[in-house]
Amino acid sequence: MFAGLRFAIPAMTDRYTKVAVALHWILALGILLQIWLGFSLDDVPRGSPERSAWVNFHKSTGITLAVLILVRIAWRITHRPPPLPATMPAWERLAARASHALLYVCMLGAPLAGYAASNFSKFGINYFGLVMLPPWGPNEKAVYAVFNTAHKALALALAGLILLHVAAALKHVLVERDGLMRRMWP
Repeated sequence: MFAGLRFAIPAMTDRYTKVAVALHWILALGILLQIWLGFSLDDVPRGSPERSAWVNFHKSTGITLAVLILVRIAWRITHRPPPLPATMPAWERLAARASHALLYVCMLGAPLAGYAASNFSKFGINYFGLVMLPPWGPNEKAVYAVFNTAHKALALALAGLILLHVAAALKHVLVERDGLMRRMWP
């Protein structure tokens, strides 16, 4: 799709590390799957065996993604990302930094809130059918509702930030043609 643009894009020498690129794309695919799973739960009847399977898969995937997000954050802290081009307007650099920070807050906050909600229900978490993680909190519907509402709100915010992130990437590929996308492209 971008092959025709290859010669029009200036070379970008500052790239993210291979580990950062791999984590970015693995998390991108995993998070999109997770958001789809979460929205699809509304279509699965409550009390059905299918719903139990979907919910447990969603919870298991969420825990796995949360661990990968922690790895990504640790990698980001210990491996400085390449600087944004000096040719970018200051407001755009600030917007990029702010949106990345908010992405990390939502990427970590959504699974943490979901995990907390699971611990204030009677169900706990059946991690991929391998390990049963019983709830450590009481079965409190009001507390569950608070954490579950936060989980859903953070997931919606994350979905919006992902759309903004993709729009910004496409702007750099299709409009600016500044090679910025090459920093994170595999």
